Amino acid sequence: MADASQGPTGGQGSTPQAPSSSPPPPPSPSPAVTTAPSPAAGPVTSLSANQLFDQLARIEDKASRIEDKYARSEALLSRVEDKVEGATGRMNEAARQSDLAALRNEVRGLAERTRRLPGTGALVLTAVITAVLTVVLMVAVQRLNLDGLLPPRPNAAAVR
Repeated sequence: MADASQGPTGGQGSTPQAPSSSPPPPPSPSPAVTTAPSPAAGPVTSLSANQLFDQLARIEDKASRIEDKYARSEALLSRVEDKVEGATGRMNEAARQSDLAALRNEVRGLAERTRRLPGTGALVLTAVITAVLTVVLMVAVQRLNLDGLLPPRPNAAAVR
């Protein structure tokens, strides 16, 4: 702020100095300089504009080539994805088939084991034979007075 206030006070004493006269000299040479570079600047600008358009066209061409490559890569990836999905499906089917084969083997083994088990008739016959033999043996033990061979009953021992 002190510099700004000193500037106007010093500016009154130095008004005819270079800051005032500095802008007028550049305008006088600038028309001469602008007229000379104007013809050169015009072609340079149009040439640079042509170069810019050419460069833009090259960039667009490269961008279109990149887009084409991207589209081809995308198509290739989609085909690879389809092939991988197909292979995955086939592998899952093969795994299911092997699981089914293992399950079939288990069921076959279980069926063989159950076929070897005795049937209902054999079980009934065994139960009848066991019951008859038990009755026959108990009658034999009682007739031959072999009650001493039998373990004593807890109630009978307490009563005696």
